[in-house]
This record gives sequence, structure tokens and C-alpha cells, in this order.
Amino acid sequence: MHRTAAGERRKALQKTAKHRPATRKEAQRLQGEADAALAQAEALKLQARLEDLTVWQMGKVKMTKKGSKTYAYWMASWREGGKTRNVHLGSARKIDAEAALHKARQMKAEAIHVN
Repeated sequence: MHRTAAGERRKALQKTAKHRPATRKEAQRLQGEADAALAQAEALKLQARLEDLTVWQMGKVKMTKKGSKTYAYWMASWREGGKTRNVHLGSARKIDAEAALHKARQMKAEAIHVN
């Protein structure tokens, strides 16, 4: 057989076709990595949403016969459907800041999964 332009193109296409299975496997591997990264990003999005809240201590002054008394308590707020939700967490004498934050995250998790 003589060398012709069509024959050379044919050889080049055959060579390319032989390398395609390896390229296909590499593409599948990369697609798998991309899918795993997207799944991880989605999980982190939910975690970030749960962590996006504000916890603060608030005081209430009550007048008694003996004078004024200030009571402190924990509050938390986060956004739900375009509105700010404020939640009472408990007395500052009974729970500390870490416990208040933990309780707020649990309450927000319940609120997110209900909606």
C-alpha cells in the first residue's frame, strides 16, 4: 500500500482512538473527584448555615421593695425566611456561653429541618 494523505489521517485517527479509553477513565476519575467535592461543599453549606447565628447576653432590670435587681439571660437570633428570629435560651446563672451556643445551634437545626 502506498502512502497517501487519507491513509495518514486514518492512522492518526486509529492512534487517537486507541488512547481514548485511557482518557475516558481519567475523565471518569476526575468527574468522581468533582462530584465528591460538590457533595462536601453542600455538607459544609448546611454546617455554615447552622453556625450563622448570634448569641448574646441580655439584662432585665426589675424594681423591688429593696431596690432594683438585674437579671441576665441568654438570647440568640438568626434569619429564617427573610425574618429575624429571636430565641430565649435561658438564665445566665444556669448556663454558660458555650452551653448557650450549643443550645442555640440545636434549636436552629430543628427550625431549619422543619421548614
